Amino acid sequence: MNNLRLTRFCIGLVGLFLLISPLTSTATIIRLQTTLGVIDIKLHDETAPRTVANFFEYLKSNAYDRSFFHRTIPGFIIQGGGYVWNQTTNAVNTIAKLSPVDNEFSVTRSNVRGTIAMAKLPDKPNSATSEWFINLADNSADLNKQNEGFTVFGQVLGNGMQVADAIAALPRTNAGSVFSTLPIIGAIEDHKLQEKNLVIVSRITSNKTDTPENDSDRLFSYLEAFYSQYLSPANPLGSGQTVSATFENYYYRYYPITQSYVGIANGEVYYLGPASGNQIISIGTFSDWFEQAVAAGY
Repeated sequence: MNNLRLTRFCIGLVGLFLLISPLTSTATIIRLQTTLGVIDIKLHDETAPRTVANFFEYLKSNAYDRSFFHRTIPGFIIQGGGYVWNQTTNAVNTIAKLSPVDNEFSVTRSNVRGTIAMAKLPDKPNSATSEWFINLADNSADLNKQNEGFTVFGQVLGNGMQVADAIAALPRTNAGSVFSTLPIIGAIEDHKLQEKNLVIVSRITSNKTDTPENDSDRLFSYLEAFYSQYLSPANPLGSGQTVSATFENYYYRYYPITQSYVGIANGEVYYLGPASGNQIISIGTFSDWFEQAVAAGY
C-alpha cells in the first residue's frame, strides 16, 4: 500500500471510529416482555447500586417470570413484581422475598414520569424487596417526600411508556386484598380470574445476563439504518427472510454491496470490511450499542 493509499485508509478508519464508536458508558438495560408489548428500562447501576443488585437477584432466579401488574392507578403508577401466575395450579403465588434493601433515594433521581422505583411498606423506608412501580406522571411532590423517598433505579426508554399507558388504561377490578385495583383484559368468566385476564410479564431479560438473537438482530437493524455507508444493503435477502447467521462464536450479518460484516461475540460488537483493512476489529460493547438502539426505537 503506497503512502497516499495508507493515509486515506487511516483517515477513513479514524472516521469510522469517530462515527460509530459508542459515546455512552456501559449501562444495564432490562426488557419487560408483557402481554401488551415490551418495556425497555435503563438501570441506574452507578447511582443506585444496591437497589439494582437487589432487582438482579430476583431477575437471575427467574422470580419475575410470569409475574403480572397487580395494581394500577391511572395518572399515578402501575405496579408489579409481587405476584406470579402459576400455570400448573391456575392460581396466584406470591414471589418469595429476599432480605430488604436499604433505601437509596436521591433527589437527583426523582419520581418523574417514565421512571421505575421500588415499592415498600408504609413508614418503613428500608423495606423494599421485590415489588416495583413505573411512574405515569411527575409524582415527585409526593413520592420524593413520603417514607423518606421512593428509590428510583431506572428510566423507561423508547416506546415503553406507550405500553405503560396502555396498561393503565385497562379497566380495573377489585379482586380483594392487594388486588383492589387489578388491571384486567377482557371479561372475567364465572367470577373466576384466569391468566388471560392478567397483564403478564412473561420474562425480564437483560443485556448483561444474556444476548438473545432477537436483541442482536435489533442492533443490526439499528446499525444498518444509521451507518448504511458501511453496512449495505440493509436487508440483503429481502423482507421476511433470515439475514443473520452463526459462525463459530459469532452471530453476524453480511452486506454484499459494501462487502462488510458486523457480528457479536462475548458481549462485543465487531466489524470486518474495507474500512478496517478487512481485519476484524471491535467497535464497542453490545450493552453500549444496545442502549443506543433502544433509545432510537429499535
